Amino acid sequence: METVSTAKAFGGVQGVYTHASAETGTPMTFSVFVPDVASGHAPGAKLPVLWYLSGLTCTHANVTEKGEFRRACAEHGVILVAPDTSPRGDDVPDDEGYDFGKGAGFYVDATQAPWSANFRMRSYLEIELPAVIAEHFPADMARQGITGHSMGGHGALTIALRDPSRFRSVSAFAPIVSPLNCPWGEKALTGYIGADRAAWREYDACALIEDGARLPDLLVDQGTADGFLEGQLKTYLLEEVCAEVGQPATIRMQEGYDHSYYFISSFMAEHIGWHAERLK
Repeated sequence: METVSTAKAFGGVQGVYTHASAETGTPMTFSVFVPDVASGHAPGAKLPVLWYLSGLTCTHANVTEKGEFRRACAEHGVILVAPDTSPRGDDVPDDEGYDFGKGAGFYVDATQAPWSANFRMRSYLEIELPAVIAEHFPADMARQGITGHSMGGHGALTIALRDPSRFRSVSAFAPIVSPLNCPWGEKALTGYIGADRAAWREYDACALIEDGARLPDLLVDQGTADGFLEGQLKTYLLEEVCAEVGQPATIRMQEGYDHSYYFISSFMAEHIGWHAERLK
């Protein structure tokens, strides 16, 4: 792991780092905020970890620069990790559309050529990057939470539903709740996974819940003025399946908020506090 930059913030350290990923076959960049472990913690204390997965077109930088999470993370003593959304590099295949290829990894392990060689974001986030975080940061990997926005909300929900024992807390901002039922998901999963829609179900939060996956609790915030709500996000599908099977969920429609980081930053501190309570 190499350090790209560090800066002091709210008594802690905001860093950006890069490493050579075996899963993607490329360098991968991520950011980590580590609160001051000396403040109210014993020497050598490890802190809980909150993963934040970003949306389409984003990198680690969007939430790092606009997410307004550091004050809350410092107050609650929570490390925040923000990975990239896809492999990068001149040799990595890409697509002309913003919703496929670089910046649009959809947190899957691709099985279709040419994407399968590099687009292994599922294994990267489930196996490789957690090992890097555990080795290099004061992270208590027994206390992990996960959240994300849009495509990253889809990633957070599906990663947690596939491995609920790893996460004590799960939330999302304006998530894609059912890639099986929206244009973004249909394009991405067809391209990465192939035409067999049955193989998509492990990457669809609503389908995973229908198939028996459960979480202890779930928090979702969705803006009512989000231009993607009706055509792509379809929050009502998650509400319906959670109600049908008895999955505990707090799904809040936030009046007048859109899909931007103005929305995310408005509720970020509340989400961090919600996770921190469950990560004690």
